Amino acid sequence: MLIKVISTVLVTACLAASSKLPPNEVKITTEDNYRRIQANGIPDHTPGQFPNRHNPNVIAPQSYDYKVPLHPKVADKPVPFHMQPFGIAVNGVVFDPFAAEWWQGNPASGWQYEPHGGAIDLGLDASNAHVQPNGAYHYHGIPNGMIEKIAGDKPKVVLVGWAADGFPIYGPWGYSTAKDGDSALKKLDSSYAIKQGTRPAGSPGGKYDGAFVQDYEYIEGSGDLDASNGRFGVTPEFPEGTYYYVLTNEYPYVPRQFAGTPDASFARRGPPGGGLGPPGRGRRGGPGGPPGGPGMRPPPGFFPPPF
Repeated sequence: MLIKVISTVLVTACLAASSKLPPNEVKITTEDNYRRIQANGIPDHTPGQFPNRHNPNVIAPQSYDYKVPLHPKVADKPVPFHMQPFGIAVNGVVFDPFAAEWWQGNPASGWQYEPHGGAIDLGLDASNAHVQPNGAYHYHGIPNGMIEKIAGDKPKVVLVGWAADGFPIYGPWGYSTAKDGDSALKKLDSSYAIKQGTRPAGSPGGKYDGAFVQDYEYIEGSGDLDASNGRFGVTPEFPEGTYYYVLTNEYPYVPRQFAGTPDASFARRGPPGGGLGPPGRGRRGGPGGPPGGPGMRPPPGFFPPPF
């Protein structure tokens, strides 16, 4: 009976914490050659229960102030990034795809757990989000709650945010023919797949199964998108065409590299932080850092870091 009472109190407390959030605040303006996004990071849709069994953190307002190029250009080489935000959604919540969880709790091992790989439970909600130790609610995948508010339950090409390099982010729907806005809609596929065979010596061992970021490889032409999970094409906001990123239902979910050059305003101030994760692993809740300071990643034709 005591266990049941305690469980009821904890669930009630979690629901109360999520229901007493301040209102969503986001302001997007253009200044000179930049688009400026100021936000408090509070979602405009109902989040999951936080804290929860696998994420002990409480959602709290942030002080985001980012800027991205208004006329971005594709770089000569993809730009990789680690443990920093990839971009920010139109509702002011950041996209932060990596988790601060490593094999044996050691970043130097070169084996980083994939948030969607099944080996760890980060307490993600229905919008593929959870909370950093500093209270920052952030997306590790498609923000279903936000997209539903914008498009309802019907297929639609939705602008979901802006990457740190200035290119727009869409997903998961796109035109079946990239440069034809009258073509049928489809959920776009990434060109990544789980590697064949077994992991090398000095690694976690066993077959590649998607548990780690390093379990995946890019296979050119196997999907609709390039190595940065993007493509050139038309969209409702860019009828003449643009390079844009796509959030997908499979790896990498959120792009893991930039096609252009990310703005320095996304660079995270301070080290990743957080409550402790499971024994022998990294930290729970993803990268932390003080409110208002996140980061970046790479572009087309780029591969996950070799380890």
